[in-house]
Amino acid sequence: MALEGFGPKADIVVARDGAEALDYLWGIGSYRGRDTHEQPAFVMLDMQLPKLSGLEVLRNVRKNPLTALLPVVMLTSSNEPADMTACYQSGANGFVCKPVEFGKFTEKLKRMQAYWLDVNESVASA
Repeated sequence: MALEGFGPKADIVVARDGAEALDYLWGIGSYRGRDTHEQPAFVMLDMQLPKLSGLEVLRNVRKNPLTALLPVVMLTSSNEPADMTACYQSGANGFVCKPVEFGKFTEKLKRMQAYWLDVNESVASA
């Protein structure tokens, strides 16, 4: 799906839970047959996903050679140092606290998109 107000083309795939996120990235389950050579420019994972937590998804992403180098940014409403430490120790590339106010959250998402899509150099773009 495209997200309005996020540049000329910001295609976003939304997974409803951690298991679906892995199915999409790995091209399994209901995403069987998806071209897994085309991976997202970056992945945003909420720490509080159903079925598999965002942290569990991150750890699985890092274990699989297909997705091991994908940039992953963790999203959470928590600013607990233990959460941040666990995410970075598990291989997160970023950790973002979600603002409660929608306007501030949207602005933060725009800045994340600008960094990960326009500024950052990834292995995939090399």
